[in-house]
Amino acid sequence: MADTVLITGGTSGIGLELARRYLADGNKVIIVGRSEQKLVRTVKENPGLIPLLADVSREEDRVRLYKTIVREHPDVNIVINNAGIQERLDFLDIDWERCRKEIDTNFTAPVHLCGLFAPFLQGKEHAVIVNVSSGLAFWPPVNMPVYGAAKAGLHSFTYALREQLRAHGIKVIEIIPPAVNTNLGGPGVHAHAVSVEKFTDSVYPDLLAEKEEIGFQYTEQVVGKTRREMEARWRKSGI
Repeated sequence: MADTVLITGGTSGIGLELARRYLADGNKVIIVGRSEQKLVRTVKENPGLIPLLADVSREEDRVRLYKTIVREHPDVNIVINNAGIQERLDFLDIDWERCRKEIDTNFTAPVHLCGLFAPFLQGKEHAVIVNVSSGLAFWPPVNMPVYGAAKAGLHSFTYALREQLRAHGIKVIEIIPPAVNTNLGGPGVHAHAVSVEKFTDSVYPDLLAEKEEIGFQYTEQVVGKTRREMEARWRKSGI
């Protein structure tokens, strides 16, 4: 049976590549983006994707997105919280607006969207919530303190949400990417990293298999490890 998939941050990077995979498998795929121009271009390049304009860092946009789905796409059964931004912040000279938007996009938005969509998904066949965190949730990046903290919070939240919704027929999955060659953090910042295609080649089958925590390369090693075990491993490896 085909699924109907909602993906935030679906105009580029991991979100877009996941959208392409789901679409190629015959599913209905709705992508959310905050740029109308990017949405138009993405749909033109990937016919069949359904675009929705929303900035998930804004509460009113999240509520509007939810109401639009309920009204126009009530068959949605998979929600993927993928939208993210990555800032390098110096707390001796902090720009609070950038900081706030990073928290709202990376943590507040997925938590709120889970709260909106969990009751909507209850009772649906094959109901799934997917939250995209980061390997940096487990190893705090000194130059990206808010990003790491937000993703650590999302990891903790996802773990608890999984247990809370388990008895209600809603599966909760966490994807834990390492550095991936996308525009997250700015064009070229992650040019050294694994390609988004190779990353998705690995995680997409695990997603279909509904593996609860999905890593890739070094992030596969963080699942189930203590902080001390991770520190010892990463110091030895030089990561």
